Amino acid sequence: MDFRHLPRRLLRTIKRPPQLAYAIGLGPLIGRIVLLLTTRGRRSGLPRVTPVQYEELDGVYYVGSSRGLDADWCRNILADPHVSVRVKARRFDGLAEVTTDRARIAAFLDLRLQRHPRMVGAMLRAEHLPPHPTREQLEGAAAHLALVVIRPLDGASAPSP
Repeated sequence: MDFRHLPRRLLRTIKRPPQLAYAIGLGPLIGRIVLLLTTRGRRSGLPRVTPVQYEELDGVYYVGSSRGLDADWCRNILADPHVSVRVKARRFDGLAEVTTDRARIAAFLDLRLQRHPRMVGAMLRAEHLPPHPTREQLEGAAAHLALVVIRPLDGASAPSP
């Protein structure tokens, strides 16, 4: 599904259930696929919390933006790459890098498809891709996406209180 044209009010409403789940202690359950990403508002300077699906590989967290560089949280990261992350029962500070490199995004989509074939397969079908897209098809789908790579700062990973 193409989220680029959804009204911001609707997107804010969608963010509430995962935030609530973390708030009531369900982080270890929901945290298997969703983390809470806190960025600093590029205009307001206030913390902005966004639940996002992620993949973790070798201690690095990868997050895709279906709205590409138009996503507010992505634009916040471009203004200030220092982020805070809450995933499962952990919290840490990290440094985020935004990329629109189609090859890196296609590799991310391929990894997600391997790990979550039903969910990601449905998302890719909504983008008019076949059940088992080729690398070229994934790179084509990556044209309007962005990928955020979050590297925890040294010694920052710690359990939540």
